Amino acid sequence: MKFLKYFLLLLLVAIIGFSIYVAVQPNEYSFSRSRIIEAPKSLLYDKVNDYKNWPEFSPWLEQEPNASITYGSKTIGEGGTYSWEGEILGKGSMTTLETVENKSISQNIEFIEPFEASSLIGWDFETAENGTKVTWSMQGKQDFITKLFTVFMGSIEEQTGPDYERGLFKLDSVVNADMKVYSITVNGVTQHSGGFYLYKTASGKLSEFQPKMNTMLGEVGSYALTHNISRAGAPFILYHKWDEANDAVIFSTCYPTNSRIVTDNPDILTGQLESFKSVKTTLKGDYTNLKEAWNETMSYIETAGLTVKPDGPMLETYITDPMLIPNPADWITEIYVAVE
Repeated sequence: MKFLKYFLLLLLVAIIGFSIYVAVQPNEYSFSRSRIIEAPKSLLYDKVNDYKNWPEFSPWLEQEPNASITYGSKTIGEGGTYSWEGEILGKGSMTTLETVENKSISQNIEFIEPFEASSLIGWDFETAENGTKVTWSMQGKQDFITKLFTVFMGSIEEQTGPDYERGLFKLDSVVNADMKVYSITVNGVTQHSGGFYLYKTASGKLSEFQPKMNTMLGEVGSYALTHNISRAGAPFILYHKWDEANDAVIFSTCYPTNSRIVTDNPDILTGQLESFKSVKTTLKGDYTNLKEAWNETMSYIETAGLTVKPDGPMLETYITDPMLIPNPADWITEIYVAVE
């Protein structure tokens, strides 16, 4: 009987001691995970800020793809909500509390089953040298039950941190896959209207073409802007020579105008394209796909029994401005090759 009393007393002491140990654990927790993603801030912000995109990168929905998901009436911006229910995930909901466009998102997550708890979720998007630094954070308070759970299962960070890392990895993969989507459409024979344009011409190696072209387009555009010259269409490249065998290119960066402009800069001149019969091709996607678009254009010309006009215009027209449209998948470029 004495042994039983001592045993019960020791058990009580152990329970009290353990309860005190649990009680003195931190009342709050916070942690974060970050990843550099080679994508524009605005693109990443838009992807995260629309709950309908979450199944694409959520590490938890990956574990239970058949979970029931319900979206609130507003899925973008402040007030947006979504809720879930599943055997593994339990039951809960998330609400967007505040957003700062292309900079941050604040959310509140509520767990209902298998236990009740709530936490604040944060997303921060910062410009980095090679893209965007995305930081995903979580903070909240720990009641006694939560503390008890962490004593046996590990801290909230130990339990959730790997999921955050997986989610950021998936977000990186999803966004970069989105950016690589493209399509090429050979529109066929059309009549290019021609017109006046400002231009600057250069020659060089093919390896130097892209940076030189970007700089020159900016110079011609800046000249037009500072001289109050209205643009009559999308800027374009006029190719005079493209010689891969000899690694050489001669081209002009052009800015279409409504009339002939007399310039005061010897490097920026005015020209005119007469209307010409051409084969038109439209690329929707990153400029890295332009070579394929040109190849398809030339194949179409040969298959259709047409002939490239000697010394005729060969244009690459940039319909969209990458500064305004950050997703390369939405960039539109039109190719025009003079034929006869």
